[in-house]
Amino acid sequence: MTTTAPGSARVTVIGDALIDELRTPHGAREFVGGAALNVAVGLALLGERVTLVAMLGDDEPATRIRSFLKDYGVRLVESPSTYGTSRAISDRTAGEPRYEFNEAAQRRRIRFDDATRAAIDVADLVVVSCFPFDDADQAAELHAAISRPGVRLAIDGNPRAGMLHDRDAFLANFTAAARDAMLVKLGGDDAELLIGAPLAEFVGRLRAPADGESTTAERADASALRTPAILATAGREGAIVYDDGHEVHADIVDLPGPVVDTMGAGDATLAAVVHHIAVHGVRHTAAGWADALADAMTIAAATVRHEGATLRLPASSPGLGS
Repeated sequence: MTTTAPGSARVTVIGDALIDELRTPHGAREFVGGAALNVAVGLALLGERVTLVAMLGDDEPATRIRSFLKDYGVRLVESPSTYGTSRAISDRTAGEPRYEFNEAAQRRRIRFDDATRAAIDVADLVVVSCFPFDDADQAAELHAAISRPGVRLAIDGNPRAGMLHDRDAFLANFTAAARDAMLVKLGGDDAELLIGAPLAEFVGRLRAPADGESTTAERADASALRTPAILATAGREGAIVYDDGHEVHADIVDLPGPVVDTMGAGDATLAAVVHHIAVHGVRHTAAGWADALADAMTIAAATVRHEGATLRLPASSPGLGS
């Protein structure tokens, strides 16, 4: 199912893998999912060599997830779970969706053992999505594992109310990790949950200098003053990249067919932008980001026209993502 090429990048994705249970008035259906898993599979479909570091239990859902990843050519480095495999329930039987997470999802942890560190050390790019930043020990272990020279890091905090134990700790640790990243993805729901403010305000906070950080020409290493590029996704309003004085906006793309399921739109967008960086590098120009967003919005539009969160490529654009 993959299109991996010999010259593709090695990408390690760290985060969640779970079973998404969707309940509607017409019944219940299950999908293999999780934000990190969705990004990992999306990157594999776009041609990258991908390793996913995620927590799984010793149960049937874990077997399903392993099989799914094998089908898409994603290598798995497992962190063990004594609580079983994570499950997210999206109940849409009455009005607005209601979300529930089982104990495994609420107690998710990544084991930073030799296998995990090796997967990080050999990666050309590291992506972190839906990580337990409200766990101080986990945040410290992540920082130690990714703080090697030259690491290219993309982070999507992806906080979820049903798994959030300490909002202030999550915000502090996520913000600290973001300052070491080349790319940070934010969504409107993230801003509302973490700071109770609009997305633009959250973007401003992350782009502001840290306390005690110089913003003057006195600093010898001017490149160190660069804040991470921010990928802000805003649903029907499309997406904006803020980087190095540029603010590049892209509208959602109108493709044939109805929107079926928006669950994987953000993950598809992140996967597409990371793939663009893997192919072209980080181009700190308006034109470079416009190219990345054009692909990302088209891929997201194709994804939401199918059930489930697996990234999709539009049939009419065979060269997309190259």
